[in-house]
This record gives sequence, C-alpha cells and structure tokens, in this order.
Amino acid sequence: MKNTAEPFRPRRLPVISPLAEFLAAETTGALFLLGATAAALIWVNSPAAPSYHDLWGTEVTLRLGDRLVASLDLRHWVNEGLMALFFFVVGLEVKRQLVDGELADRRKAALPIVAAVGGMIAPALIYLAFNGGGPGHRGWGIPIATDIAFALGVLALVAPGAPAALRVFLLSVAIADDIGSIIVIAAFYAGDLDLVALALALAFLAAIVALWRVKAFWSDPPLVLLMVGVWGAVLASGVHPTIAGVALGLVTPAGPMPPTSPAERLEHSLHPWTSRVVIPLFALANAGIAVDLTAVSAAISSPVTIGIVLGLVLGKLLGVTGGAYLAVRSGLGVLPNGVRWAQVVAVAALAGIGFTVSLFIASLSFADPQTGEQAKLGILLGSAAASAVGAVLLRLSLRSGSRAVASPPAPRVARSGRAMSG
Repeated sequence: MKNTAEPFRPRRLPVISPLAEFLAAETTGALFLLGATAAALIWVNSPAAPSYHDLWGTEVTLRLGDRLVASLDLRHWVNEGLMALFFFVVGLEVKRQLVDGELADRRKAALPIVAAVGGMIAPALIYLAFNGGGPGHRGWGIPIATDIAFALGVLALVAPGAPAALRVFLLSVAIADDIGSIIVIAAFYAGDLDLVALALALAFLAAIVALWRVKAFWSDPPLVLLMVGVWGAVLASGVHPTIAGVALGLVTPAGPMPPTSPAERLEHSLHPWTSRVVIPLFALANAGIAVDLTAVSAAISSPVTIGIVLGLVLGKLLGVTGGAYLAVRSGLGVLPNGVRWAQVVAVAALAGIGFTVSLFIASLSFADPQTGEQAKLGILLGSAAASAVGAVLLRLSLRSGSRAVASPPAPRVARSGRAMSG
C-alpha cells in the first residue's frame, strides 16, 4: 500500500523583524519615560527636593590608573556619557535604515526626509519670531526635535489598529529628524574646539573602521577601548560627546550578513537598555521642574516658553505636513500604501512631542537657570499639547477612514426601479 502520509516538517518559529523589534522597544520605553518624568516632577516638588539637587550635583571622577579621564557631576554623566550610548543606538538604526530599510529606497526616503526638514525649519522660525535678537535666541534648536519613544507610544496607545505603514512613516520622520538634530547640535552647540583632540577622535574612528573590515567582533577589547577613546577625545575636543555615539553607530557594518550584521546585533542588545534605562534616567535627571505659581506665571509669559510651545505644536504640524505635501507634489516621494493625508497631518502633530532631545538641546542652550526652567516648562507643555492634538486628529482620521471603507458603493438603479448588480 502506498504511503500517503505527509513528511514531517519542523515548525518554523515566527521571526520578529528588526523594525518590529525597534518599534516595540520604543513603545514600551515610552511608559518608562513617562514614569520617570512623573517621578522627577513629584520629587522636586516635595519636601525631599534638596535631595534631588544634591544627588544630581554629586561629583563623580573617572580614572584609568593614575590618569584622570573625566570629572563630572552625576547629571552630566547621564547627559554626556549615557546619552552617548542612546545616540549610538540612534546611529545604528539610522545606518540600518539607510542600508537595508525604509531610507534605502530613494522615493520612500524622500517623503520622510523632506517632511522632517520642513518640521525643523518651521518650528525654528516660529521660535525666532519671538526670540530673534533677544537673550533666548540660542534656544531655536529646542523645538526642532521629535521624541521617537513618546510619539510612537502615543500612536500605539491611541490607534493600535493604525496601518503599519503609518508607524513606519512616523519612525522614518523621527529618524530623519534625529539626523538633523544631531547636525544642529554638532554645528551650533559645540564649545571651543580643540583640534588636536578632534584629530585624535578621528584617528580612533579610522582604526575602528579598519577593525570592522577585518571582521572584528563587537566585544573585542581593542574595539571597545577604541570606542571609549573616541568618546573621551570628542569630550575633550569641545564637540558634545553624544556626537561620538552617532559616529560610532554610522561606521558599524550593516546590511545583509549571515546570520545578522554587527549593527543589528548591537542594536538588539543595547536598545532595550537605552529605551528602558538610559532615557528614563535622563528624564529623571532633567525633568525636575519646581512648579511654583509665580515662576510658572512668569514662564508662561516668557518668549522662550511661548516660542517652544508654538514651535512644537504649530510649527511641527505645519512643517511636517507642508514638507510631505511638497515631496509628493514635486514627485520626489509618494505616500505609503494605505496612508491618507488626514493621517499624515495627525502624525505631523505627534512629531511635536519633542521631549527627550528637546530637553537635551535646552541643557546646551542656556547657562541661566531661570531661562533653562522656562525652556523645560515650554517643552513639557508643548509636548503634552502636541500629544493631545495628535491623538484627537489620529482618532478622527481613522474613524473617517473606517467609515469610508465600511460604506459600500450605492447600487445602480435601473429605469424600472430595480437595483442592478455589478
């Protein structure tokens, strides 16, 4: 008798794509970020407020043998040390997207890139309209940023059934925005340059590229030491050390490599830590704002606060939408499949959630504590308002879209009055 039984085939386990993994980590990280922000606000407005300032003002010295590497307070170790790790992961994701992701295709990349550029220019212009020529003019870079974790978190919470292409579009805009923000930080927020230290950093970076070419593994001691060397040399050069993290991410090999590329392996290992530990720590260290009625009323009338709020809420919405429209009308880009213009406008509003990188740029912009507090308040208010506006627009766009899909075309009626099929 002929055996007709099906041959045994092992069941394949589902594989999570790097993009899906990145989106999931950012969405979860938003909850940790929100919790840390709330904790900072409660802590600094409680009787234990002095302990908050004492903790983050604690001096910590790093030495290698007898050699002093750096001496910074705890807040600056978070902002200049741990945040370099966050920007390293950002650099890894940018590299992966450019080589084998949404930014690898010219027409797919054009839409989020042009949208992100519009979403940087409009907020900066609105901010400068209130602060140009004034003492707060250095803060023009604050409202240009988009917080990937918070924006994706709001999208996932408000519209879990949104098209996957819409999430990818928001992520691509935020990544392109991050690239622009990094360029702005390097070009406009660097201190006095030490060219010798900068040359040393570039030499270390070239050595890392050479090691990657000979198939070095990411945990090899020479590679790790060179990475630390790049960070230390950039710190000494006057360029903000987070730029070292981006540069290290961009020189890491990416693309189709068996079984995975070094960029993908590193991102898989580090991203949960940066989204759930580094960024919440940054929020805990920087989001502590004393809510004093006198100070709040002064801040609300401050051109710095007003410029940031309007830049994030209005500037991002107009800039991202206008940039996307320009890209499509000019033929440079196309809307993703299943994404409508109403949803693009909603995502543009969500791009106004500038929390993490905006706080970071604010810390580089103002030496005056009072102006810094006004900027932080503007970031909190603007990001909260952008979240609310984006959520409402998103729900409305999805509701109208579902009605359009659910409503079948009206049947044609023959002259006899009977409905015709077809």
